[in-house]
Amino acid sequence: MAARTKTAKDRPSYRCTECGWQAAKWLGRCPECQAWGTIDEYGAPAVRTTAPGRVTTSALPIGQVDGRQATARSTGVPELDRVLGGGLVPGAVVLVAGEPGVGKSTLLLDVAAKAASDEHRTLYITGEESASQVRLRADRIKAIDDHLFLAAETDLAAVLGHLDAVKPSLLIVDSVQTVASPEIDGAPGGMSQVREVAGALIRASKERGMATLLVGHVTKDGAIAGPRLLEHLVDVVLSFEGDRHARLRLVRGVKNRYGTTDEVGCFELHDEGITGLTDPSGLFLTRRAEPVPGTCLTVTLEGRRPLVAEVQALTVDTQIPTPRRTTSGLETSRVQMMLAVLEQRGRISAIGKRDIYTATVGGVKLTEPAADLAIALALASAASDTPLPKNLVAIGEVGLAGEVRRVTGVQRRLAEAHRLGFTHALVPGDPGKIPAGMKVLEVADMGDALRVLPKSRRREAPRDEEERR
Repeated sequence: MAARTKTAKDRPSYRCTECGWQAAKWLGRCPECQAWGTIDEYGAPAVRTTAPGRVTTSALPIGQVDGRQATARSTGVPELDRVLGGGLVPGAVVLVAGEPGVGKSTLLLDVAAKAASDEHRTLYITGEESASQVRLRADRIKAIDDHLFLAAETDLAAVLGHLDAVKPSLLIVDSVQTVASPEIDGAPGGMSQVREVAGALIRASKERGMATLLVGHVTKDGAIAGPRLLEHLVDVVLSFEGDRHARLRLVRGVKNRYGTTDEVGCFELHDEGITGLTDPSGLFLTRRAEPVPGTCLTVTLEGRRPLVAEVQALTVDTQIPTPRRTTSGLETSRVQMMLAVLEQRGRISAIGKRDIYTATVGGVKLTEPAADLAIALALASAASDTPLPKNLVAIGEVGLAGEVRRVTGVQRRLAEAHRLGFTHALVPGDPGKIPAGMKVLEVADMGDALRVLPKSRRREAPRDEEERR
């Protein structure tokens, strides 16, 4: 008897979980999106027709839908509530991602304790540590509450069993990559496992009206690990950022179905735990009795939140043929552009032939163009060894032609600087309403901006030999 020929319907098919590209055979790398390890086998779906079934709830006019069920409840941490849009909505699933050691577990354990009450229990599932290790951290940050339940589990069925036993209002899973289902092939953290675990927890959260916080790992590129489907399924995606050697931590909203994504929460990580910073500008400033050459203040916007930050620059004679360019907290390309503008448009010669060191204070990262004017003034002040006037802030984008361009939110930036006691500001033209008692100088180009350097103490940078002759 001849063997049955394998039809196209019986042959396995393969599809990329990232972009959906399909192939007839397995490949290690997707030719479409260039992602590794994303090609999974799936069967050809049979052609079926779905008959109309019984509806669970009747459709209502949108004006008659009860919106009170989506009322947010505070987490007890105001800075986190700011990013979430007021708090946690019942049934919402939040994905918190960040690099190892940035403070995700510390923050969520603090949230678990503060959100627990008589009416609202909290269940904390840890898959990376033992229960005793989490208890030690809870003692250190004073996150002990009788209504906070703790379990160390890596099996999805056991996690769902804890939900039936505890009946929590808030579930925290640290992390989703460590939980696995025995019914799905693959190691914990794999594509199929993460998809199954996240799907089961999301279904349980929606059915029970239970808010869920999932901790997610990140790749070496900073992206959230796992299938992209995970970010589409959850309601909120938060990114936890911060330098491991600095105290400042920022929580940004990447996706939020219940609020805006332009809010930022500021936290300070210390030995006793993590605390919210309602006024974080103090971390980014150095208070001095007298101004120092090479320093300039600016106001940056983190989302809609203005923060006053300090830019520092230092120029020294080089001992090597190629001068050094070292930056910390600033984009190297922006600093190089400001050096070129100062030398060509500001007529500060020989600055490019010296070693240049630029940095920010407190670990803040300045990436927006509004800090260009402050960077340029700090470099000019360091090159001429002349300090800028006291209580001065500089706001504006600098173009390659030397012009100072307008930026967004100038009024909010000036209001924040005035609140902190700064009395003078350099801004582009037409800044809008100016706070009472604040002197604002509108500058059109770098020539106007460099005039704020005191002439009596100005010392220009060394010129070339031809210019000296």
